[in-house]
Amino acid sequence: METQGSISSSSLPLPAPLLCFHSLVQWLKHSRKEYCELCKHRFAFTPIYSPDMPSRLPVQDIFAGLVTSIGTAIRYWFHYTLVAFAWLGVVPLTACRIYKCLFTGSVSSLLTLPLDMLSTENLLADCLQGCFVVTCTLCAFISLVWLREQIVHGGAPLWLEQNQQQPANAAGPPNEAAGQGNGGAENQPMPAPAEPPAENAAAAEAPDLPADPAEEMELDNEDEEDGGAEDVADANNGAQDDMNWNALEWDRAAEELTWERMLGLDGSLVFLEHVFWVVSLNTLFILVFAFCPYHIGHFSVVGLGFEEYVRASHFEGLITTVVGYVLLAITLIVCHGLAALVRFQRSRRLLGVCYIVVKVSLLVVVEIGVFPLICGWWLDICSLEMFDASLKDRELSFESAPGTTMFLHWLVGMVYVFYFASFILLLREVLRPGVLWFLRNLNDPDFNPVQEMIHLPIYRHLRRFILSVVVFGSIVLLMLWLPIRIIKHIFPSFLPYNVMLYSDAPVSELSLELLLLQVVLPALLEQGHTRQWLKGLVRAWTVTAGYLLDLHSYLLGDQEDNENNGNQQANNNNQQARNNAIPVVGEGLHAAHQAILQQGGPVGFQPYHRPIKFPLRIVLLILFMCVTLLLASLVCLTLPVFTGRWLMSFWTGSAKIHELYTAACGLYVCWLSIRAITVLLAWMPQGRRVILLKVQEWTLMILKTLIVAVLLAGVIPLLLGLLFELVIVAPLRVPLDQTPLFYPWQDWALGVLHAKIIAAITLMGPQWWLKTVIEQVYANGIRNIDLHFIIRKLAAPVIAVLLLSLCIPYVIAVGIVPLLGVTMEMQNLVQRRIYPFLLMVVVLMGILFFQIRQFKRLYEHIKNDKYLVGQRLVNYERKAGKPSTTTHSSSVQE
Repeated sequence: METQGSISSSSLPLPAPLLCFHSLVQWLKHSRKEYCELCKHRFAFTPIYSPDMPSRLPVQDIFAGLVTSIGTAIRYWFHYTLVAFAWLGVVPLTACRIYKCLFTGSVSSLLTLPLDMLSTENLLADCLQGCFVVTCTLCAFISLVWLREQIVHGGAPLWLEQNQQQPANAAGPPNEAAGQGNGGAENQPMPAPAEPPAENAAAAEAPDLPADPAEEMELDNEDEEDGGAEDVADANNGAQDDMNWNALEWDRAAEELTWERMLGLDGSLVFLEHVFWVVSLNTLFILVFAFCPYHIGHFSVVGLGFEEYVRASHFEGLITTVVGYVLLAITLIVCHGLAALVRFQRSRRLLGVCYIVVKVSLLVVVEIGVFPLICGWWLDICSLEMFDASLKDRELSFESAPGTTMFLHWLVGMVYVFYFASFILLLREVLRPGVLWFLRNLNDPDFNPVQEMIHLPIYRHLRRFILSVVVFGSIVLLMLWLPIRIIKHIFPSFLPYNVMLYSDAPVSELSLELLLLQVVLPALLEQGHTRQWLKGLVRAWTVTAGYLLDLHSYLLGDQEDNENNGNQQANNNNQQARNNAIPVVGEGLHAAHQAILQQGGPVGFQPYHRPIKFPLRIVLLILFMCVTLLLASLVCLTLPVFTGRWLMSFWTGSAKIHELYTAACGLYVCWLSIRAITVLLAWMPQGRRVILLKVQEWTLMILKTLIVAVLLAGVIPLLLGLLFELVIVAPLRVPLDQTPLFYPWQDWALGVLHAKIIAAITLMGPQWWLKTVIEQVYANGIRNIDLHFIIRKLAAPVIAVLLLSLCIPYVIAVGIVPLLGVTMEMQNLVQRRIYPFLLMVVVLMGILFFQIRQFKRLYEHIKNDKYLVGQRLVNYERKAGKPSTTTHSSSVQE
């Protein structure tokens, strides 16, 4: 980067250095590079202005540039206002009004729809409801497109292709027709793969199946029959391509749209067309996916006499719509069968695809909505005695707020299902592959629940659902209801848990709950030791149970057995590969994919030694597991709460405390105790000297951490919460004729939340000194904590700013204002309003500085537009010895 010059627009040929410079500028413009790739020096340019440029711009030039900028800003403001009005006003309002018009049930509403569109009543509520309607329709549209992709790439179900191939087989060569007449040899299922040898019969477990959201149990004994039927149905697909008509082969848009162009953020008015299409799409989807199913279900419910029961559920619309979808699915499958009988191929396929859409939608509702809701209600029912509640209380809460009650129970059920699935994943890391053959594997790369919903029949999904309800319900009985009964029998005074909020509590209950949920519990869950401890406990239990019941090989596997049976397993794989030969081209992609998967032998399986009386040992293993789960549940329900109550009693005495605090406190104490024990056990083999050195090192680190915690988690949140109380809360809540009361504990709790939010915003914002310091503290961690750096760079500046923000207004209001001889009312007014007033002054000063900086940028922009003739690249020269450099440059004026 030794060439220096300037941009020139002269028609004369430029010298070679200037040509190189011009090429460099063009390259920088397109590549957006800021640093040299060789010397890592930042590129810098100096402007070259015209010689007749005045020292100060004339007022008319500044005024003209200001008017131009204001005009551009007004134009953009009008355009973006139109965009916001169209997408946030017209689209949701139109969707809401059309939705209400369709579900009113009267002809007059259709006639008055144009006037209702222009009505100004309930604009905000209708816009919010319309946003929800638009979101549902867009999600339905996206789901429909994604389901179409699943059908195209994964293949249609077997029953959708079977009848289509029969006419072709009947019109085929005479040999094929004779073969079908002589018993249908061509349509018989292919022979099943050979069975494994007798000694491996116990090990021939089914491979892990893809998981649905409930991760339920299933014994998939029908895979071989399904595989043979798929081979039959796909036998003549290649010869029938001309007869296959895909009803979902929609033409895609030729022009690729960006989000800016589609939403109108690029400055064009093309988005108005998109607004029209979105409104049309909303109307179509409301009519097809909401109006028609609802009225089908409504007529059916009224005809069957179930209207009173449906109305008593408080979810009349939802239940009626689901009933309509069920009846619609039955109607579609019946019509599909009739179309297959009369051989209307296109109608048959279209009806079949519509049935698949309805079927998948209903299955998604059942697996994601109904099943977690059942789990949540069952958990609540089994834990009523733990909170001294009754079914009558739950009925009253449901009557008062049905939507909130159902959502909370669904949320609890989803959390339960999620943690159950996480525990199963942890078990798979410990146990031998193949032990959990009856549970679905979420980590299976071939896991695709949508393909299962498309291909598997309804009765199999129903069987899975029933098995899931039985298994999850039994686990809740074992780990919640039964331990509660035992605790009430052994410790009658221990239950119920106190979960009531008291307004006269010494601390703010809600603040502490927010603090625990936002700070304490995430910090505990982020510790990776908890999962490792749980995994170690599971491994220890498995080893113990394996040796007690002689099931070590079955539970954990046997490496020697795997090596001895390696050749035999290879022979089995070869025999299975011969039986599962690659199908011909006409058999379809799905059959070929299944054959390729089956060539490698059983996936996720290891053989094991089968001891004598194996079924009895499995029963004993299940009983041992149930007893262990029961004891573990008893410990988890009693030990943390008992410890927390005992510790909190030293602080609050006999006052009742929310069990969330006692459980969290006891859980932390238990976690710290286990952590200390594991650390000591890890240090013991190293000797007493090393242990003493480690204790000294950890004691010093703990002391530093306590000091930092007092400053960063104690003083700063307290000052921040008190400042927020004085600036925002007290002026809004307390009148001038009343005295505000401050609760330091509540202010500290809210200050912790505010500090966390400010730290997160700082880390996401631009680079400045506070962000640099926080990133450095995070990078050092607790083990390499630098107390001097934290106090000097972080704690001291932040505490100084907060103290100045608290003290300066107080000194002015209490020390200076009374000296001016004002009345007591004025003094009170100044004391109560000086904090928000100074905040307003600071905000106005910030806005003023921002406008000054923007005016300077506008000034430079006007000057560059009128008088700039070129730019000069600043040379980079190494400084040797004294910082004296000689610069020489050549410039060409425009």
